Amino acid sequence: MFEPLIIAADNALRTLSGVAASSRPTPKPAASFAGDAQAHDAEDALSAAEKSLSGSLMRVNHVGEVCAQALYLGQSMATQDGELSQKLLAAARDETDHLAWTQVRLKELGARPSLLNPVWYAGAFALGWLAGRIGDTTSLGFVVETERQVEQHLDEHLERLPESDRRSRAIVQQMKSDEARHAEQARQAGAIELPAPVRWGMRAAAMVMTRTAHHL
Repeated sequence: MFEPLIIAADNALRTLSGVAASSRPTPKPAASFAGDAQAHDAEDALSAAEKSLSGSLMRVNHVGEVCAQALYLGQSMATQDGELSQKLLAAARDETDHLAWTQVRLKELGARPSLLNPVWYAGAFALGWLAGRIGDTTSLGFVVETERQVEQHLDEHLERLPESDRRSRAIVQQMKSDEARHAEQARQAGAIELPAPVRWGMRAAAMVMTRTAHHL
């Protein structure tokens, strides 16, 4: 009876404490493979304003990954389908990589995580659990719509990130690729299209979160 609570508490502590470790290397821009000196030169070339902008955008991306951990865990705990639960947890492992990558990049840019991460985590877990309790096809539809919106959000960040911030851009590009794969996997597993009002509500909530996390 207590095992799900222990799992949820452990995931929350690991996510919010900043100890997430990635299973894949942090994505690097192609130019950096020619030598570390080039990567450091590009980093030094960022102005204070560019570092501040990159830090704010990567903080928003980090919040998204905090929410992803909570969403997938909530959905996996709510479903009665063991196979689906494992697929959701596998997707969460990709998101753990994203969490670790954005966490490291924040430190490199001299930026901090969102002060409201516990709030974002709690809200996302509740949404994930509710979606899972409604039904598996609805839960999968929630994954598709979430990943669709995240892709759009990452595209916007690729437009806004300084061109010289190649390290952040490489991370965001890989994240975008992974999110597209998660959405496609959910479609193939039987996701339904969510009603328009639900999609609009998700966009509105995401807008509030991203605008707040940009500063806090």
